[in-house]
Amino acid sequence: MSEPTLVVDRQLAAYNSHDLDAFVATYAEDVSITRRDGSGLHGREALRGVYGPMFAAGRCRAEIAGRLTEGDWVVDHEIAHGLADGPVRLLVAYRVRGGLIDRVDFLG
Repeated sequence: MSEPTLVVDRQLAAYNSHDLDAFVATYAEDVSITRRDGSGLHGREALRGVYGPMFAAGRCRAEIAGRLTEGDWVVDHEIAHGLADGPVRLLVAYRVRGGLIDRVDFLG
């Protein structure tokens, strides 16, 4: 496995176990996240603020239905549970540099 894949896998494991500190630690201080609606988050503290309540409620979980990798990029076809009434299918592109996720684009 490539380093980017290992980093994204650590992020997913922390997400699924609701370990906020381990989750945030996989991201760069200045991470840029673009949501499906075009809005965004910038920085670890914003990430902590959004995901903290979800993790505390224990309501989120994701599984990987497919994955593509190229260089610094990992693109996952994810099935997210606990965010809506039913499963949500989406594509998420993660860029990993220096061992941390520095950019995330939710594609659909």
